[in-house]
Amino acid sequence: QVQLVESGGGLVQPGGSVRLSCAASGFTLDYYGIGWVRQAPGKEREGVSCINMRDGRTYYVDSVKGRFTISRDNAKTTVYLQMDSLKPEDTAVYYCAAQPQSQLYSGCYYWRQAKFGSWGQGTQVTVSS
Repeated sequence: QVQLVESGGGLVQPGGSVRLSCAASGFTLDYYGIGWVRQAPGKEREGVSCINMRDGRTYYVDSVKGRFTISRDNAKTTVYLQMDSLKPEDTAVYYCAAQPQSQLYSGCYYWRQAKFGSWGQGTQVTVSS
């Protein structure tokens, strides 16, 4: 059974940094895309970033390029989202999500649409002074 557990959220001042972690268990990540999706109050879910675990290719929504960095550990059991230069508009619940690759598509193929098969419980990030 796929399990994803996020950690690392909290309250941070504008311009600050926070690192989110997503620990995976119950499956091998090698052939998955692992993404971060956020949802702010009153807004739809938004795909923020994704990493293909097999080749390390990464993807970012334009609003976080140059500020957020997605990465994986060498054991490929944990994915991180380093969030720098945070803005109040980054305030949201951040979810870690996973999607296995298929014969035609990588696991990150639908990351912009936030289409993933497995989800964590989410962690709140609040950017405020």
